[in-house]
Amino acid sequence: MRRPIKNKPVRRPDLKFESEAVSRFINTVMLDGKKDTARAVVYDAMDILAKSEGNPDPLETFETAIRNVSPLMEVRSRRVGGANYQVPREVPQQRRVSLAYRWLINAARAKKGKPMAQKLAEEILLAVKNEGSAVKKKDDMHRMADANKAFAHFAW
Repeated sequence: MRRPIKNKPVRRPDLKFESEAVSRFINTVMLDGKKDTARAVVYDAMDILAKSEGNPDPLETFETAIRNVSPLMEVRSRRVGGANYQVPREVPQQRRVSLAYRWLINAARAKKGKPMAQKLAEEILLAVKNEGSAVKKKDDMHRMADANKAFAHFAW
């Protein structure tokens, strides 16, 4: 029997942009419960985005970056007859966005020598142009799914 559908908590939009996506991104940036610090980092990165690139709307730039980083396919391990197969599957929408946030933040954290807000803004701008570490990670995932599409019939 299937598990009952869990009611998702209602997310509050962030204070500055009135966006639930930015609110969720702030929560993903947050370390050790320091939400004010995470909020300051994200808002500073958005200010940097607004000043650069000629696009005055940082929210639109942010959403474009998330769309460019979000993976469509992933591989999941499946054991069949004593052998493990990497089975390609479509990524659910919620996980797609979560992975995009995580990859953007990890790519920004991997850079050294600059403030986090500046690194995050640079990574978002690279993602808008379909460049950077986060987009490379998405492309690697798609390449792996494409290489293993022979095992797609094992999908459950």
